[in-house]
Amino acid sequence: MRRNILLIIARHFWETVFKTKSIYLLIAILGLLLIYSVYSGMKYYDQNHFRADHQEMARQSWENNPDKHPHRMAHFGTFAFRTKHPLSQFDFGIESFTGNAVFLEAHKQNTINFSEASFSTGLLRFGELSMAIILQTILPLIIFFVGYGAVVSDRENGTLKLLLTQGAKWKEILFGRSIGLTGIAFLLCLPFLIVTLLLLIGDHHSSGDVWVRFGLISMAYLLFALVLSFLTIFVSTGSKSSKNALVKLLGLWLLMTVLLPRSSQALGSYFYPTPSKIEFRSKIEAEVIQYGDSHNPNDPHYQSLRDSVLEVHQVDDVTKLPFNYGGFVMSIGEEVSAKIYNKHHNQLLNQYRDQNQLNRWLAIFNPYLAIKNLSMALCGTGFESYVDFQQQAEIYRYQLAQKMNRLQIERISPTRVSGSEGKVHVVSREEWKSFPDFEHGYLSIGTSLNNEMISSFSIILWTFLAIGLISRQSKRAKAI
Repeated sequence: MRRNILLIIARHFWETVFKTKSIYLLIAILGLLLIYSVYSGMKYYDQNHFRADHQEMARQSWENNPDKHPHRMAHFGTFAFRTKHPLSQFDFGIESFTGNAVFLEAHKQNTINFSEASFSTGLLRFGELSMAIILQTILPLIIFFVGYGAVVSDRENGTLKLLLTQGAKWKEILFGRSIGLTGIAFLLCLPFLIVTLLLLIGDHHSSGDVWVRFGLISMAYLLFALVLSFLTIFVSTGSKSSKNALVKLLGLWLLMTVLLPRSSQALGSYFYPTPSKIEFRSKIEAEVIQYGDSHNPNDPHYQSLRDSVLEVHQVDDVTKLPFNYGGFVMSIGEEVSAKIYNKHHNQLLNQYRDQNQLNRWLAIFNPYLAIKNLSMALCGTGFESYVDFQQQAEIYRYQLAQKMNRLQIERISPTRVSGSEGKVHVVSREEWKSFPDFEHGYLSIGTSLNNEMISSFSIILWTFLAIGLISRQSKRAKAI
């Protein structure tokens, strides 16, 4: 292919598009959507301030407790709030439906509550207008509308014959038009990426990790725009009329953005059904009951444990032990209940992962699913990011409960086997202050990319496939 001919054809297509008034109307609509999505993103991310304030309030409430029995403090508990990723301004992901705060206490793993959806109307089910949603759903429509007649219209008005008789080759025509349409698609993507860049620059939480993520996201969306542009030229070349090309592209958009995603979700839920919240909690409680009540040192289920402890220390009563036996039993009970909960919780998460796996594999055949999954993962708003917060909160809860149990074991008189008594059996409040506050951390880039390896591969595969389709189409295209 001759480079100068490619550039001439691409420039001519570019100039032709911008001579029409419709392109400016589309740009204006896209601009309005950008303004609204940026406003929504900033307002959405600004919730971090409220969460940080509430995390601080929870910490102050924890530290302001007076000298107290440590088991009372274990049940007093505290809160863990999920911090939004700086790139969540670009892609909201599933965060509005997953909750953002959880109450942490001993012997009980609470669910994450206070999701945006729980405080909103049913309209939220239709999705939120983020910058990512616009690039994933609206941009393809605009690219299809701009490029559906790129080749077939020239065939209809006889322009293709003139180009071919003047020495242009089919490959040069198709790749030239594809490059021209890709340039327009890049131009439409650019404002969204620039605005995101400015938002990150103005955010003091943006680190090196965030900038690498932004670079990968920018590259992914530009490749997505390239794929859409080349597919548009491919369909336009193979269609008999402009109307036929437009109908095909609209059908392709409907298949990519509605039918396949909805179908994969429905099939995943059908083949891998998950228990209700009540069923899930009931199974855990039923299994925990089998191990007895750790709050009752005389519980028959803990009889063998007590006998073995007495035998090791060669005493005949728990009040003669060199440590508080009640705290020891509760530490064992906490360990048992945590293991049971984690077992059931991991089973539930694996069921959700199995549901999502069909969606992931379909990303190989659907670039929309690929860019959607990869975008959420890199923006820290996907399913695995939510699971990671759950795990961090549970680890913190378990460490807090066991810290209080150790304080009871070491600091409370062995003669006080159960319960607490006014200000007699207490521990200094300095112990509450010494326990670190909960801090939410983000998944690493490596983990995020590893979780969406299929989507990353799909984007690259579709890039080469789209180029290959244009190359193949150039060998069998007809001017009539």
